[in-house]
Amino acid sequence: PIPGPSAPLAALTASGLPSDAFLFAGFLPVKSGQRLTRLEALKAVPATLIFFESPRRLADSLAAMVEALGGERKAAIGRELTKTFEEMRTGTLQALADHYAAADTPKGEIVVCVGPAEARVDEPEDIDRLLLSLAAEMPASKAAAEAAKMTGGQKQALYRRLLDLRETSGESDSG
Repeated sequence: PIPGPSAPLAALTASGLPSDAFLFAGFLPVKSGQRLTRLEALKAVPATLIFFESPRRLADSLAAMVEALGGERKAAIGRELTKTFEEMRTGTLQALADHYAAADTPKGEIVVCVGPAEARVDEPEDIDRLLLSLAAEMPASKAAAEAAKMTGGQKQALYRRLLDLRETSGESDSG
């Protein structure tokens, strides 16, 4: 689609999914339980999610995404982007999971884009999950600012909530 050094951005651009807000989540954990926990934490994020995935784990990761995020979410799989044999496949998570469960293991670099959650983040548990998910990727102050943009909440209140959550769980952060 668009040549350049960034496969996640090339995949997002070609996916047709909303690009006004996105979260690059890197590789999902290898172990299935940890993978589901990570996906559950990202479930309510109102932004397009972008992951790298290994060709060998793609089918399992898509099945986990269906379980944790719901099969009706729109998604796109980019393979070998900006290279000669690039491929982009779009559909629902369920349709893509079914396709890759039945197909041979793909070759090359894989980028998975998952459309944003439809529901608003307004339940306290959802906001807590969002805060903790963002805080895993960035300093607490920036996580609170991003959560405020996504939820319409107040940055200071979200920052205090994140600090409370971390204090309860025994974590700390200098951000």
